[in-house]
Amino acid sequence: MRADVFLVEFGHAATRSQAQRLIAAGVEWRLSPLSPWQKVAKNGDDIPSVAELRLLDGAEAKYLSRGGLKLEGALAATQLSPKGLRCLDVGQSTGGFTDCLLQHGAAQVIGVDVGHGQLHERLRNDLRVVGVEGLNARAMTAESLQEGCEEALSEHVETEIEDNDTQPVAPYAWMRNGGEVGDEYDDSDDAKEQDVEAFKAERVAKARARAEGTVPTERRRRAGREDVDITPAFDLVTGDLSFISLTLVLPALVPLMKPGSALLMLVKPQFELQPGQVGKGGIVRDESLYAVVEQRIRDCCAELGLSVQSWLDSPISGGDGNREFFVFARRAA
Repeated sequence: MRADVFLVEFGHAATRSQAQRLIAAGVEWRLSPLSPWQKVAKNGDDIPSVAELRLLDGAEAKYLSRGGLKLEGALAATQLSPKGLRCLDVGQSTGGFTDCLLQHGAAQVIGVDVGHGQLHERLRNDLRVVGVEGLNARAMTAESLQEGCEEALSEHVETEIEDNDTQPVAPYAWMRNGGEVGDEYDDSDDAKEQDVEAFKAERVAKARARAEGTVPTERRRRAGREDVDITPAFDLVTGDLSFISLTLVLPALVPLMKPGSALLMLVKPQFELQPGQVGKGGIVRDESLYAVVEQRIRDCCAELGLSVQSWLDSPISGGDGNREFFVFARRAA
């Protein structure tokens, strides 16, 4: 079995990409306690399915993605605790930030992502998590967020339930029993052939409408989700966004923050600068531009009534090698 597949199949990693990072950090396997450990050199190395495995550095497996390690470092540096807080995670994706918040005691995390189907199944099934898909944070409002939450927590149930107990009795139904019929047989309740055909046509029409998505439905909360709080007011807002400047997103986030609440957002300089300021491969090579990015974010926060508490380096670089930062700010009490 491929090494990266082995790690996922046997629960050492949540995703193939995480497994590959663990392999890069160091993974060994052996067939018995008396056998020597063998190092996994590359993702495609073969590991017997009965092998014992050990991670030389398991930090990559602590959260569902590297984002969790980034946020963990920022929480420690700012001494900010999510314990008992209702949190909004913008750019939720696989759920690295969400996973970190929950492991540090968050009471609830409502996550927003413009994409679909990215949130890890473990978080999708967690009653403390609401994953809102297909919602652009830049255009988000309290109303659209609540609507997205309702959609995420609900299922659509047909309002017209088929009643098989009242379907018409076909003419000559007695023939199904071998054709035996006595003098006492009463066929007065048998449906006429046209009634049966009309019933069949109705069923066909319903099946077609169901396939086309035009059957009348009503939205109902799924079992176990009836009492989930979706009030669009949060104690802590976190986020990891790509391909958009935070200056375009922060105006939508501030109205969702409670008075005195905190904001801790990852800043990716390559998305805060003009194309001409970013080098080949999307890498920011001119370090003097980091100060430009910081000032831009600070000015935006000030205009929105956010007081920047600190600006700090991310403990982990971006996957492309770019240097990243966190901005920690609070809304006035």
